[in-house]
Amino acid sequence: MPKAPALLCSAVLLALPLWPLAASAEVASISASGFVVRDTAEIAAAPDKVYAALIKPADWWSSDHTFSRNAANLTLDAKAGGCFCEALSDNGSVKHQEVVLAMPGKQLVMRGALGPLQAAGVIDAFIFKLDPDGGGTKLTVTFTMGGYVAEGFDDWAKKTDFVMATQAARLKRFVETGAAEGK
Repeated sequence: MPKAPALLCSAVLLALPLWPLAASAEVASISASGFVVRDTAEIAAAPDKVYAALIKPADWWSSDHTFSRNAANLTLDAKAGGCFCEALSDNGSVKHQEVVLAMPGKQLVMRGALGPLQAAGVIDAFIFKLDPDGGGTKLTVTFTMGGYVAEGFDDWAKKTDFVMATQAARLKRFVETGAAEGK
């Protein structure tokens, strides 16, 4: 079995305790050439506050879903051409995605290939859309992936849906409570 699917499976299993945090999530579509996952969360904060937290992934992203196993190593330069990057030991680094659209308080779009799929023939787009909703924000996270993986996209879509719902829930918790982890 290839190492990449095993790594994602391990990461998903490590995140199982976070399952109750999941926002409204769905695999919106899937085909032989890719998939779309969409997750939503209602966040009790204004869009500007949500965006300010969103662009600091070191504060809310799960360490289980990093190469270094430490979210503190994540940075996000929230401007077109900016990097969603991770520092590794021995001066190593990972470019997870590149920012292609940054609209503070409204939307962030990044493209690249996350996690174990970096070594596959795929590209993904990661869209965070923030809409005012009463006194809060409706966050819609859309993750679209296309390309080629030998085993197909069915399992990847389900696993990605779980990971993305977990991340959206962590962001929600961080914005609302100041801590991404539950107490």
